[in-house]
Order: sequence, then C-alpha cells, then structure tokens
Amino acid sequence: MTAPLFVAAVAGEAAHLPEGSDVLITGIGTLSAAITLTLTLSERRAAGNLPSRVINIGTAGALRDDHAFGVFEIDRVHKHDFQSAEIPGVTGEALPIAFEPETSGHFPTAQLATGDTFVEDSATRERLAQEAGLVDMEGYAVAAVAHRFGVPVTLLKQISDNADEETASGWAEAVDPGAVQLAKAVRLLADAVVTPA
Repeated sequence: MTAPLFVAAVAGEAAHLPEGSDVLITGIGTLSAAITLTLTLSERRAAGNLPSRVINIGTAGALRDDHAFGVFEIDRVHKHDFQSAEIPGVTGEALPIAFEPETSGHFPTAQLATGDTFVEDSATRERLAQEAGLVDMEGYAVAAVAHRFGVPVTLLKQISDNADEETASGWAEAVDPGAVQLAKAVRLLADAVVTPA
C-alpha cells in the first residue's frame, strides 16, 4: 500500500512531520493548491502510485469562540467566495457545493469555509460563522482535487488566529507552534481507523 501524501500551503506548516513523510507544498490559495495537487496526482496516477490518502494539514482561523484552540478534523468544507447557483443552467451540471470527508473520531470536528481572502475583520468573521467554525485558503481545493482522483482525503486544521483584526500581525509567529500540534495529530492519526462521519 502506498503512503499518504501530506499537503500543506507553506513549508512551515509541515516542518515537524515525521522524518520521511511524503510532503507536497502547494503555495497559498485555492488556485495554487488545485494546480499543484492536480499535477502531482496526475503524474502519480500515470506511474500507478497514487497515495493511499491525501492529508491536508495547515492553519485556520477560528470563526467562533468555541473553536479557538487546538487541532480540528474537518467533516464538511465549502468555498465561501464562489456563487454557483446559476452554473447548472449554463452547463447542465451542478458543481459540488461542499465535501464531507471521512473522519477518524480522534479529534474534535468542525466545518470549514475556504476562500481566497485572508480573513482579518470581525464583520467577515461573523458572516462566515453562520455556516462554518473555521476558515482557510486551501481546504476546499484539496478536497475537490482528491475527490476527482478518487483518493480519500483528510483535513486537519490547527487554530492559528481568530480571523479578526489581530490576525495579520500574529499569523507568522503562530505557524511553527501550530506545526508542532499538527505533527502530534498526524502521529495519532497514523494509529486511527478512519470511519465514515
């Protein structure tokens, strides 16, 4: 069986993963994540060695006060800045509004909103909190690409900030401590039996 592929936006988020881990750094944002992961999985499919699972690790902003600390496993992810209601009328096909990855049962779960905006204001935080507990910039893209290739996906998100006015000044300093937490979560996940949510 092939090993899982760990996908992170920046190298710092994967800095403390176990030695020898298969790691892909995509760059920040949904476009970078989608392009980089698509190219990688295309090459591996052609070589006959798709990963057993894609595991997206990274930081996220907390949209609710009860999601302020620790690592969460995502049980639903949607793209908050994409309006797709009219697309079926044009193309005849509906785009997936959200993905619901399997979860291990070893972590608290949360719903994730993904978008190409660094959320750092309370008004946006409150709006997004109506549909999700966390916000990031890559999760939906990773889930969508993995789904297209038929590879199971897990999203592990560590809370780095509160997605408010203090976010920009504190995110860089939060990445390394967050990477330590993510590495601990990955070690726990390695022993977990993944079951449907």
